[in-house]
Amino acid sequence: MTDHTTEPADEPVIRLLIADDHPIVRDGLSNMFASAPGFQVVGQAADGAAAVRLARELRPDVILMDLRMPGMDGLSAITELTRLGLAARVLVLTTYDTDTHVLPAIEAGATGYLLKDSPREELLRGARAAAKGESVLSPAVAARLMNRLKTPAPQLLSQRELEVLELMAAGNTNRETAARLFITEATVKSHLLNIYAKLGVNDRAAAVAEAFNRRLLVPRAPGNP
Repeated sequence: MTDHTTEPADEPVIRLLIADDHPIVRDGLSNMFASAPGFQVVGQAADGAAAVRLARELRPDVILMDLRMPGMDGLSAITELTRLGLAARVLVLTTYDTDTHVLPAIEAGATGYLLKDSPREELLRGARAAAKGESVLSPAVAARLMNRLKTPAPQLLSQRELEVLELMAAGNTNRETAARLFITEATVKSHLLNIYAKLGVNDRAAAVAEAFNRRLLVPRAPGNP
């Protein structure tokens, strides 16, 4: 009987570039990902300018990007990477979880935003999701963004699209969203395409950022699902 629980043998290796101005952090992340299956750390950068240069040379799949770095900071580096049209997905990995840091990073082109104190498995899952172009937000960041909302916007999305968007903003995958709403994954994908079109965006991360900007979701009280 075939075991379907393991990852396919031909699953492509995810090439990582780590950008952080602290050598200990870079080495720690490098060792962690190098020891995990399916990852290859192809380079390290101590500032944003080096991250952009190495991204052009090494063509990584995912860049783990700190925000506070000397010279060119992480936000400027993300903006430059987007301008250059490089295919690498940027996963912000920082200690700052305020919405003044999160939204600009996502709007600049970051695929996701995780905190440095996230558990190892969360970092690994986040990098794998980012490599697939999926939106990645740590629970703490998602909660902070939700609490930032004050009032709902005029009806732009359908009720079902709003439900899908809310679950997406909370970090649920397409499969998890489908299970929670008792619909198929194909239906979830269809709703996402409609959301992208209505918000004028091209991916999940941008949809989440635009939704928060437009205040499309009503914040939930702490402790409510």
